[in-house]
Amino acid sequence: MKQIDESIKQKVQELAKDGRLTCAEAIALANSQGVPPITVGRAADAAKVKIIACQLGCFGVNKGD
Repeated sequence: MKQIDESIKQKVQELAKDGRLTCAEAIALANSQGVPPITVGRAADAAKVKIIACQLGCFGVNKGD
């Protein structure tokens, strides 16, 4: 499994409401941090935060990496 960026994980935890983060919020976070969306997705997985309302299916892909 790829290494988790702890600063992104912390930001995910701060943004998450009731253990959930919308796809739009996750993509905005990725853009603001200059990282690909999968980095935020992996950080959310590590933080046990669920990505919800995902329009493009960007999250949850390649979990076996």
